[in-house]
Amino acid sequence: MNQNALFDADSPLELADQGCFFVGGRYVEHAGKRSMQGQMFVQYQVPRRSSHRCPIVMIHGGGQTAANFLGTPDGRRGWADYFVAQGFSVYVVDQPGRGRSGYFPGYGTSAHRDADTIAARFTAPERECLYPQARLHTQWPGSGVPDDPDYDQFYASQVASMDDIASLEAMMREAGAALLERIGPAILLTHSQGGPFGWTIADARPHLVRGILAIEPNGAPVHEVRFTGAPDWFEDDVVGRPWGITRGPLAFEPPPESAHDLRFARQESADAPGLTRCWLQAGEARKLKNLAGIPILIVTAEASYHAPYDHCTSAFLRQAGVAHQFVRLPDVGINGNGHMMMLEKNNLVIARFLQDWVGRNVPDVVGARGA
Repeated sequence: MNQNALFDADSPLELADQGCFFVGGRYVEHAGKRSMQGQMFVQYQVPRRSSHRCPIVMIHGGGQTAANFLGTPDGRRGWADYFVAQGFSVYVVDQPGRGRSGYFPGYGTSAHRDADTIAARFTAPERECLYPQARLHTQWPGSGVPDDPDYDQFYASQVASMDDIASLEAMMREAGAALLERIGPAILLTHSQGGPFGWTIADARPHLVRGILAIEPNGAPVHEVRFTGAPDWFEDDVVGRPWGITRGPLAFEPPPESAHDLRFARQESADAPGLTRCWLQAGEARKLKNLAGIPILIVTAEASYHAPYDHCTSAFLRQAGVAHQFVRLPDVGINGNGHMMMLEKNNLVIARFLQDWVGRNVPDVVGARGA
């Protein structure tokens, strides 16, 4: 029996409550008609027996929904049910403008997510090897390409996303703050595109964020990275995060008037072979005062496209005075994972690692006040 099966068998799912609600959102006018934008759907489960009074809020990535956390494409337990079974209240969200959070004209979305491109990025990167670590990918169930049943289940979950990520980030900051004000102090578990949303929600409500589990948060700092394959592997793309790790403002000290006041410089050489050169603050670094003191874990998989650059997000935070822990999964004996690790064969092994980290680093404070 594998480790995932052991975790399932030892932890039946017993609920005291479950439900859903919406937070955030405001009425806007489009073509003479009113509709709502920015509202966020929230689904929650409360275990019958609690082991930690601080709930976990799970925030998915780009083109995804809360379905990422509800189960795996091959029918195994997902992270949401795992943590509920371990005694945590869990809240999963659909980002504004997608999934159950609703879509109306005016959002501006990318409607098409090519199946082969998604496979190369998320489920079978070893086939194209556009970055050095891709060849190490082994944990996706099935072949990871279209017409494989497990891949088809995953691809069926893909949805259109807003093109204007800066506006989405602002919506998530507002909706995330509203959620925390409703449920009380919580742990944020973010993935990919949801990573900067964790930074900005914590920046807005630092007293209500008890910890951040940043699973391959969207990066690298400042510039996007384009993967070119061997021999050079990487090149800088457009400025994606003008505030370093976010598209919108963060509370730096001393405070800049705008993102233009932040100065960045690129490393002369990479920290190691197979890694990108980081963009960091130039000169005396401004500090991210609202993120300092929050327990933060950044997790990076062995074979993900994040493996070449997540260390840069870690370096940026450390330079800005934000103590945290950066863990590459192979360094703790967890190998072969790609970016969608919550869906892969050893997903509950990773969940157990996250649970243990929370147990060691996040105080068991009074959390949710109920939905």
